[in-house]
Amino acid sequence: MIDVEDLIALVRNYNPRCNAEMIRKAYAYGFKMHDGQMRKSGEPYFTHPVAVAAILTEQRLDDATIVTALLHDTIEDTRSTYTEVASLFGEEVAELVDGVTKLTNLQLSSTESQQAENFRKLFMAMSKDLRVILVKLGDRLHNMRTIKSMKPEKQAQKARETMEIFAPLAGRMGMQWMREELEDLSFKVLNPEARNSIMRRFVTLQKESGDVVHKITADIRHELEKAQIEADVYGRAKKPYSIWRKMQEKDLAFSRLSDIYGFRVICGSVQDCYRILGVIHQRWRAVPGRFKDYISQPKSNGYRSIHTTVSGRDGKRVEIQIRTREMHEVAEAGVAAHWSYREGVRAKNPFAVDPAKWIATLTERLDEGDTDEFLENVKLEMYSDQVFCFTPKGDVIQLPRGATPLDYAYAIHTRIGNSCVSAKIDGIRVPLWTRVKNGQSVEIITAEGQRPQASWIDIVTTGRAKAAIRRSLREEDRGRFVKLGQELARAAFDHLGKKATDKALRTAAKMLGLSDENDLLARIGSAEMPARRVVETLYPDLAQATAEEVDAKRPVVGLTADQTFRRAQCCQPVPGERIVGITYRGQGVVVHAIDCPRWKSLKPDPALVDLHWHSGRHAPVYTISLDVTISNDAGVLGRICTLIGEQKANISDLRFTDRKPDFYRLIIDVDLRDVEHLHMVMTALEAETDVAQISRHRDLTKRP
Repeated sequence: MIDVEDLIALVRNYNPRCNAEMIRKAYAYGFKMHDGQMRKSGEPYFTHPVAVAAILTEQRLDDATIVTALLHDTIEDTRSTYTEVASLFGEEVAELVDGVTKLTNLQLSSTESQQAENFRKLFMAMSKDLRVILVKLGDRLHNMRTIKSMKPEKQAQKARETMEIFAPLAGRMGMQWMREELEDLSFKVLNPEARNSIMRRFVTLQKESGDVVHKITADIRHELEKAQIEADVYGRAKKPYSIWRKMQEKDLAFSRLSDIYGFRVICGSVQDCYRILGVIHQRWRAVPGRFKDYISQPKSNGYRSIHTTVSGRDGKRVEIQIRTREMHEVAEAGVAAHWSYREGVRAKNPFAVDPAKWIATLTERLDEGDTDEFLENVKLEMYSDQVFCFTPKGDVIQLPRGATPLDYAYAIHTRIGNSCVSAKIDGIRVPLWTRVKNGQSVEIITAEGQRPQASWIDIVTTGRAKAAIRRSLREEDRGRFVKLGQELARAAFDHLGKKATDKALRTAAKMLGLSDENDLLARIGSAEMPARRVVETLYPDLAQATAEEVDAKRPVVGLTADQTFRRAQCCQPVPGERIVGITYRGQGVVVHAIDCPRWKSLKPDPALVDLHWHSGRHAPVYTISLDVTISNDAGVLGRICTLIGEQKANISDLRFTDRKPDFYRLIIDVDLRDVEHLHMVMTALEAETDVAQISRHRDLTKRP
C-alpha cells in the first residue's frame, strides 16, 4: 500500500501548493474507518481507496478529488456519515463522496428499460460535478486490475459492465488511455483465448521482424531533424483488444492487419503540426482515406490531433498522430484536463473543454427522452451492435456483428450448421466466411453426410457455433483415438506380462474418474494420458519393480569403460530422445540429440559413437530450458512455478529475456527425468490461460 507521504509526493509533483494536511487527515480517517475490512484478495480494504487516489494523481487532479478518492467508500461501507465527512472535510468533499456512493449503488448492468433510467440518474449525478465520474472511473480501473481474486461469474459480470458502460464513457470523456486499459482488462476476462492468441502472434512477429517500433521511431526522428523541426516521437504496439476489434470490423487475419503499431509526434505549435505532416507525407506514401484533421475540426470532448496512415518501413502501414503538447495533455486527460494543476495553479489549457457545456451536450438527448440512441452509442460494439438478418420465410435472426452464414446456420439449429455446404445472401451464393450485414436475407444450403471442418472454428464468431463444431470434431476423431489407444494399452500391459482386458480397462477408468473404458482409450490415443499411467494405476507394485532406477553416472549405453561423457548444452538431450555421441579432443564423448544442427555442421566429419539411453526410471537430473511467454499480471509467475512443482520438476534457474506492458518472456531451466516428464510439464503450462506461448529453448551458440 502506498504510504501517505508517498501519495502527497505524487500530488506535489504537479501541485506544490497542495493541502498536504487535509490529505493526511483523509488518509488517517479512511484507514480508521476501513480498519478490519479485507478485500477478496486478502489485502486490507484501504489499499483500494489509496490506489484509486494514486491513479487520479496521474491526471493531476485537485485536492478535493484526491481526498474524495481516499474516502469514496466510507459512507457506503463504514459507520461514517455524510454529516461527519462534511464537518471534517467540507461540503465540497462530502457532496463528491455522496455522488460516488450513489453511482456505486446504481445497477447499471440490468435490463434495457431499467438501464435507460439508471443512465439518466448517472448523468444527473455527473452534471452536478463531473469529478464524481472521474473518481468512479479510477475506482473501476483499480477493481479491474485486481479482478482475479473475484469469483469467475462475478469477474464476467464486472468485465461486461466495464466493456459496455465504463470503457465507452472514459472514451467519451477523452480519456483514451483509460478506455484502452479498461477494454483490454475486460477482454482478458471475457475472451482470454483471443487475447492470448494475439499476444502469441505479437511475439512471433517480433521474432521475425525485430523491434519495428524502435526502427520506425528512429526513421521519423531522422526526417524531422533534417527538416529542423523539434518534436518528441513515441511509438507503441496497440493493445490486444484494439487489434482484435479491428480484425473483427475489417474481417482481416492478424497477418493482414496493417496498423498494429501507433506513433505520436508531439511538437510546440499548430504550425509545426502541419509542417510535420508535410515532412511525413513527402517521405512516405499516404494511405488514401486514412487522413483525419481533428485540429481544424475538434471532437466534442476537446480532442485535437492530426491522424494519418502511411506505408512505412518494409511497406508496413503505420498510424501517426501529430499534436501539440497542450493538445496531448487534453488527449491524455480529456474532460479531466479542466481540473489539472501545474505548479500549484489550475492549468490554463486553451483546448480543455468546459465540463458544464460538455455534460449539457450529452444529457440533451436524455432530456428529450431519446434513451435508445444514447444507450446504443454508449455500449460497446462487442456486445451491443447486433446484426438483424432474415430467413427465406421472413423471420428475424439476431446475431453479433461480424457473424457469418455459418453462425446463422447454427443459430437456427445445430443439425443445419453441421450439414451446411454453402450459403446465399440476398439470393447470391457467397463463401461461408462472408460477414452478414443488417437487413440481408440468408439461405443455408445443406447436404446429407456433410461434417464440420476444423477450419470452421476460425470462421464463426458465436460461442454456440464454436462449441457445436468442436463437439462434432471430437466425436469424429473419437473412433480413431480409441483404436490407437487399444494398441498403446496392449503394448503397455504386455510389457508387464498382463492382458488389457475390457474388465481391466473398466476398472482403471473407474479408478481414474473416467466414464468408461472407451473414454480411457480415447485419452490414451489422443496423448492426453500415457498408457503407462493406466498400468501403474492397476499394478503399482509390479510397475515399480519393473522400472529400475538408472544410474545417473552411466545413463547411456554404448560407451567403453574408460570413456567419460556429458550432455551437450546446445541441444540438452533427455532420456527417451534419440541421441548420438561426438568425440571431442580432451572432452570425452559429448551426447547430442540426433536432430541437433550443431554436430551436423562440424568440419571435418566428426567421430560418431552409437549411443542410446538405458531403459528404466531415470533420476530427475537432466536440465532443459523452456522459453515461456506469460501475461504481465500479479501472481502469474507464482502459478507457473507451482504448476512446474506439481509435476515433480525442480526449477534450477529462471531469467527474464523481455519485459513488455502486456507480457513477460523468460527462460526457465527445469530438472527432468525424461522426454515424457518434459511433455507433462509443457502440457501443464500450455493449459494455463496466462501462458501465451511455450517452447523448448535450445541455444546453439553455447559450446557443445
